[in-house]
Amino acid sequence: MSLQETDPRPRRQRRRRKRTQRPISTRKKKRQQQRTPLPWLRGSDASVLSFREWCQLNGIGERTGRRILKSGNGPAVVQLSERRIGIRLGDNRTWQASRVRG
Repeated sequence: MSLQETDPRPRRQRRRRKRTQRPISTRKKKRQQQRTPLPWLRGSDASVLSFREWCQLNGIGERTGRRILKSGNGPAVVQLSERRIGIRLGDNRTWQASRVRG
């Protein structure tokens, strides 16, 4: 006989939370925002992208972007202010060209 069989108290059953899904329209909007063409792609090579714009342009997450820049393998970084960085569009293009395989 196990300890559970001798226990007179009934076992509590956990209630499972129903998983709510976002409305379809919200999911579609989010997908469309991710696919929209970026307006700064037609800018000159001297135009500066914010860090988030740079990540979005290259299709990487912010954490991955910080890891790339910290490793020294990323494009040249422009210090916009004490706490803000940016990447020139031309520097990003040369960085992408240097990463081409084959």
